[in-house]
Amino acid sequence: MSKLRLLFVKEAQASYISHLDLMRTFHRVFPRAGLSLRHSNGFHPHPLLSIVLPLPVGQESDCELLDFETVEDSDGAGVADALNTGMPAGIRVLDCYPVVRPVKELAYIRAEMELDYDRGVPEGAIRAVEALFAREEVLVEKRTKHKELAQINIKPMLRSLTLAETERMLRAGVVVMAQNPGLNPAFIGAAIAGYLPELAPDFVRVRRRALYDAEMKEFR
Repeated sequence: MSKLRLLFVKEAQASYISHLDLMRTFHRVFPRAGLSLRHSNGFHPHPLLSIVLPLPVGQESDCELLDFETVEDSDGAGVADALNTGMPAGIRVLDCYPVVRPVKELAYIRAEMELDYDRGVPEGAIRAVEALFAREEVLVEKRTKHKELAQINIKPMLRSLTLAETERMLRAGVVVMAQNPGLNPAFIGAAIAGYLPELAPDFVRVRRRALYDAEMKEFR
């Protein structure tokens, strides 16, 4: 028996595949890898695999992780190539390797954001956004686990924010907390729209670039 981890890309049209549909996709392609997945016990056994920090629909990522268990012993060699033969466009497995670090050590996500402005970036946008996130409290509305709306302060969950401007776009590099609690970078765009309506972007794109532990060392 082995515990293995996949590192995979999710992008382009695949970014609109829901978490459940993505799980179904992996269930279907795993037989191509020649591995027998371990299943849960009970009346309705299911494969023991889980996606670490499921990606919100519409976002892209270079660093998605999926953990799974096999019946036989394996070091993951050849699994990535075998899975990629059956993957839909936009999903590509980069590597497969034994799990050596628990998910609880995953602390931060580095992401890139593109905030589009159809009529061009308003003057002074970078200064205004930097001033907003210099505050001790930046509140956004978010649904709780009980599906209720609540105001949460996202500032403590934002480790860093860097901004650059083109004619019709603000580019933001962010590092946010990954879990307990975690911050969806899209809420940064929501905060800008809420506090600075004149700077509300017409569209926001998010792409995860890397995962880190508490010491900002790459997590895999």
